[in-house]
Amino acid sequence: MPTPALLEKFIHAVETTPHDTVIEKFYTEDASIQENQNTPRIGKKNLITNEQNMLKKATSVTSACVRPFFINNENVIIRWKFRFEWKDNSVSEIEEIAYQTWKGDKIMAEQFFYDPKQFIPNKKLD
Repeated sequence: MPTPALLEKFIHAVETTPHDTVIEKFYTEDASIQENQNTPRIGKKNLITNEQNMLKKATSVTSACVRPFFINNENVIIRWKFRFEWKDNSVSEIEEIAYQTWKGDKIMAEQFFYDPKQFIPNKKLD
């Protein structure tokens, strides 16, 4: 079961390090990530590869937790804001809710809830 201190470490990692590194450190080997109602991606290596492919498309990604986060036994809910600056000089800003199930000190399953329209680049960088 995650503690508030562990979640603070996780949030800090998401806000300050590449997300593929976060997956390596905080997810179980058989973890799954699901986007909205899409089929989940399964397995840490698969999750890392998917994240690396997304990061290759961006020049920068900024992540921020919108507090508070919620813990109920092994279940956690975190609200996030992300800003993606893409290599074509466009920007996407998204807000999502992450629903996580932890196994000990690692995330076993995570589902993101967001409006996919947010990924459509909405402005160009100057």
